[in-house]
Amino acid sequence: MNSSIIFLLIAIALVGVMVFIAISLTSKKRYSFEKEEYQTAWLHIENSFDKNNPATFSTAIIEADKLLDKALLEMSAPGKNMGERLKKSEGYFSQINSVWHAHKIRNQIAHEHGFKPEYLQAKRALASFKQALKDLEAI
Repeated sequence: MNSSIIFLLIAIALVGVMVFIAISLTSKKRYSFEKEEYQTAWLHIENSFDKNNPATFSTAIIEADKLLDKALLEMSAPGKNMGERLKKSEGYFSQINSVWHAHKIRNQIAHEHGFKPEYLQAKRALASFKQALKDLEAI
């Protein structure tokens, strides 16, 4: 075989190996969660959410926000609070704007006296938290 063909094949193989290494190093590493624990917690949140009982809306949103924050903490997401951890982890979520909106509703519940989310607002917030947990592969 001609030495230039051998050189070309070796060069192609080296480039392939370097591309593989580059992809491996830059891909996002997923954290391995105890899925059963998260699924149980999520089912508890969903089961406590009652369309006919507005008092359950706020509690479910707060608990869902806590569960997502727990997942971010387990992943060692940097930040002093949930908002900072979300900013640093935006690339993990398929619908980051929805997650932010859900978290803002949680903040309204926690910090605005008398704020009570409506049913559809609470339902969308819970759906956003659920998708975020799915994106992280926690549930």
